[in-house]
Amino acid sequence: MNLRVLWSALRLVLVSVVVLGLGYNLLMVGIGEAVFPGQANGSLVHYHGRVIGSKLIGQEFTSARFFEGRPSATSPTPYNAESSAASNYGPTNPALLQEIRANLARVLKQNPGIKASQVPPDLVESSASGLDPDISPRAAYLQAPRVARANHLPVGTVRALVASHVVGRFAGLYGAPHVNVLELNLALLKLDASQP
Repeated sequence: MNLRVLWSALRLVLVSVVVLGLGYNLLMVGIGEAVFPGQANGSLVHYHGRVIGSKLIGQEFTSARFFEGRPSATSPTPYNAESSAASNYGPTNPALLQEIRANLARVLKQNPGIKASQVPPDLVESSASGLDPDISPRAAYLQAPRVARANHLPVGTVRALVASHVVGRFAGLYGAPHVNVLELNLALLKLDASQP
């Protein structure tokens, strides 16, 4: 083999590795940081100067003062991104039916006065990733009376807060309206702090 051809091939490989393997990645990270800094850094949410979560990953809220999100499928710790996975139970699997019944009983106990037929699926079924940070507006409105009682606020005020946090369909066409639970609970804290 010709030494000149070998040296040319080696230079091409080295230049390709530097340009494509390093340069392209640095360029994409730089563009992401410049154009979408929040998203490039994990869509982190800050409260009183510290990071309390991400808009993209659900959290467990156990106090009656707060809105609850979808049940998490991660185990043993809820909303653990390291073990993100769905249960993969089929619709007739007894384990899935038992989980849904247990979640429904919990929702009915926490929100007295509602009927099982009023509970939307996203309050009793986990999402595909087990980390979904959003609930349907219907699920948020259903919890409004409980949250209002626990925070000593008028129900109308809490319902208005929910309404102001409903995100519509993307471009008016794609997806479903939803409410980010973490952002809604932060707004609730701010609202509660502003009350006399």
